[in-house]
Amino acid sequence: MIQTGNLQLRSQHPVATTGGDASTFTRVEFPTPFPAGSDVIVHATTQTFDAPDTPGIRLHEVSETGFLIRFNELFGAGTKSNGLHGLETVGWTAYTV
Repeated sequence: MIQTGNLQLRSQHPVATTGGDASTFTRVEFPTPFPAGSDVIVHATTQTFDAPDTPGIRLHEVSETGFLIRFNELFGAGTKSNGLHGLETVGWTAYTV
């Protein structure tokens, strides 16, 4: 079973640095839940280039019913991101293995 979708995503929060804290993530529900007990894989990619900084994508709590997602801007060459990122389109694919 394969499912796909896209969403508009932005980050209005500082960079997430505490493991397990998903309070700033956005919930995505699959159109059709995968069968119970499935090992679900999600692949997400930014499909636009509307904001100037490079957005890293973080996924959390992938399950048969959906997943959590957020931007977490990348650190680079000694520069720290503030974590804020403008609106972008993110496409995702979910499948079982």
